This record gives sequence, C-alpha cells and structure tokens, in this order.
Amino acid sequence: MKKLAFIFIVVFGFSCANSNSEKQTVELSCGQCQFGMTSQEGCDLAVRIDDKAYFVDGANIDDFGDAHDKTTGFCEVIRTAEISGDIVDDRFKIQTVELKD
Repeated sequence: MKKLAFIFIVVFGFSCANSNSEKQTVELSCGQCQFGMTSQEGCDLAVRIDDKAYFVDGANIDDFGDAHDKTTGFCEVIRTAEISGDIVDDRFKIQTVELKD
C-alpha cells in the first residue's frame, strides 16, 4: 500500500510540475465549421494559437451554449477566449476557459 501511495504522489507531482500552461488569449470555435479541420467528423471545439488549430480535450463545444446559435455559437462565429492548458500529442488539453466576447 505504501508503494502505491508513493507511486501516486510521484506521478501526480510530476504531472503538476510539468504543466507550463499560462493564460493566453486565443480564438475558440468549431474546428470543422470555422477552422477547416478535417481529421474528425462532426462539430468539435478547437482553439487557434499562432495560426495553428488544435482540437480541445477537457471542454465540449456545447458547454458554452448552443453551438449553432447565429450570433454566439461556435459553429457560426469565431470567439475570443482567455485559456490555460497544454498542447499534448497535437491536441489542446484545456484547464480553464473565459470567453471574452
């Protein structure tokens, strides 16, 4: 049991120590509808950072309202957000999101 607790502490501590996520302002929208991403089917939340788009893990496209709303939906418009998280395996692992518009 002590070994299991030690392994948990080491793994958890290592994962926290390796997070370099700082808050940054990005474009947030539907990867398929607005950013032209084709590696997944359907509508999925994505961020665009320095002209490169990444699908998001940790938040869903409908977490912020109807994705197809004409004025605020991610499938219809690109929104600005302040986020934190990390790029891992060409995906953005999101920790926090604050919509700016």
